[in-house]
Amino acid sequence: MTRIALFSDIHANLPALEAFFADVEARKPDFIYCLGDLVGYNVWPNEVIDEIRKRNIPTIAGNYDFGIGRESDDCGCAYKTEEEKANGAVSIAFTNKIIGSAQRRYLRTLPAHIKVEFQLNNDKLNLLLVHGSPRRINEYLFEDRDEKSLLRIMKDADADIMCFGHTHKPYHRILDNSEGEQFYFRHAINIGSVGKPKDADNRGGYVMLIIDEQSSVLDKDSIGVEFIRFAYDFEKAASAVEESELPDAYADNLRKGC
Repeated sequence: MTRIALFSDIHANLPALEAFFADVEARKPDFIYCLGDLVGYNVWPNEVIDEIRKRNIPTIAGNYDFGIGRESDDCGCAYKTEEEKANGAVSIAFTNKIIGSAQRRYLRTLPAHIKVEFQLNNDKLNLLLVHGSPRRINEYLFEDRDEKSLLRIMKDADADIMCFGHTHKPYHRILDNSEGEQFYFRHAINIGSVGKPKDADNRGGYVMLIIDEQSSVLDKDSIGVEFIRFAYDFEKAASAVEESELPDAYADNLRKGC
């Protein structure tokens, strides 16, 4: 049995990241991967990057990482209101101001995707790790995405299991790709957010993916997905926002999980 811990969207929230490491290290996964967005919206981008780097965790770039790595004033975020846009402009300017040169270089070198091919039995199993989608780093794949569209994205990327973040809302969808009497199932898994959840639960979240010698695209129940939530000192993170140049709205988001 192989247990793979997947986490994403820390967004410079060091208290959440520290609580995540305490939780995940107690569970002793075989592998651990980070799906990006280490920075933005809080005051600890350098510390978050340093904690991930010192553990040599394979990490891909999130849209915020991509922007900060290139000293851009655009994080590729889809803000819906003028207030959100204004707050977002403050956040990326603040992050660009406090990010260290070594940390910025690290963000600039992060890959866009990680693909892992398993051959635990007669069936090849392709695991694809992306931030938004295989097509765009900032594409939002929400749970209500049309099944045909999601299947097309995964087929084009040759992904049997696709794990991603970006929306900060966890879910697992099993997609029936069967044709006639030939069964074939694909798994789309949003792993949620460690440091900025948006599903009305202010605890951090991540996923433990479980595969073994029985795992197969032919058996929809042979892939294990455990959604894990952990408590952390969100008041410390919220207070840090309020004591900084960042908009107080981001502190409210942390308290409410939205």
